[in-house]
Amino acid sequence: MQRVTGLGGIFFKCEDPAAQKAWYEKHLNLPSEEEGVIFKWRDSNADKPGMTIWAPFKKDTKYFGPGPSQFMINYRVENLDALLEVLQAEGVEIDPKRDNSEYGKFAWITDPERNRIELWEPPQGQ
Repeated sequence: MQRVTGLGGIFFKCEDPAAQKAWYEKHLNLPSEEEGVIFKWRDSNADKPGMTIWAPFKKDTKYFGPGPSQFMINYRVENLDALLEVLQAEGVEIDPKRDNSEYGKFAWITDPERNRIELWEPPQGQ
């Protein structure tokens, strides 16, 4: 089983997400949507569309979990449920919370230094 198929997003904490988005749009020409900047691409192995999201979050966000990290990386995966079973058997710390929405399936794990990692199975066809 292939575990990670790509980078789904890079998220980081900051004092003022709107100002960060505006700065990056002005100086680096990164046009921002509500979620952040969406980089669209095509998966050459499966010939299907994909995307990577860059998004600033408020400094006091709880979305990154209880650890000290100022950032969180989101990894694209093909079969989230099967991967979580493997990771659990390997002793990886897994957050019991799950999120299933029109954006796909999400789960969170923690690395040995308490950094929260988001795992994302995009909806079919993405």
